[in-house]
Amino acid sequence: MGWSGRCVPSAVESGQLLEKRSVCTIEFKVDTNSQGDTMAGKNDAQLNSVIGDGSVFEGKFYINGSLQIDGRFEGQIKTKEQVIVGETGKVKTDIVAKRVVVGGTVVGNIEAEESVTLLATGRILGNIKAPKVLIEEGVVVQGVVVVSAGQKKEVKEIIMESFTAGPKLVDLIGPEKPAKEDKKTAFKNA
Repeated sequence: MGWSGRCVPSAVESGQLLEKRSVCTIEFKVDTNSQGDTMAGKNDAQLNSVIGDGSVFEGKFYINGSLQIDGRFEGQIKTKEQVIVGETGKVKTDIVAKRVVVGGTVVGNIEAEESVTLLATGRILGNIKAPKVLIEEGVVVQGVVVVSAGQKKEVKEIIMESFTAGPKLVDLIGPEKPAKEDKKTAFKNA
């Protein structure tokens, strides 16, 4: 696996660099092997990058493979594979991936090409869009969830076509005829 990146120490408000610990803005690009070939064809679910529990990552993360986040992540993620937010993971970003699994906290929108799985420990503040969404009991979500079932049309159009298809009341009882006025109604109106 090859990777390249840069770390630039961040200054505190007073202009002094932090002592004893380094805070960096990092930009990463990760390849699954040194030739730059993706191994996704061999194993789509291959996990080749982890942000571990207790770790903090701020910046851009471009990955050619799957990523698991068990620490804190703020920034931008781009992958054509899977993103897993573990139970201890805290993420503030929009996630776009083939598959997304959330067991931790996500503040941002999620868009998946194949599926989104929300585990019981998941907490999401943002919209979710995918062909398939699996939600375990216990999940907390605030946002709009759009499930397209893999359809190419807009979801609203699919639902309205389904609603308008089939028999209508006029098909079952015929055209509505004016009701005859009974004597009691006629007397009251006079």
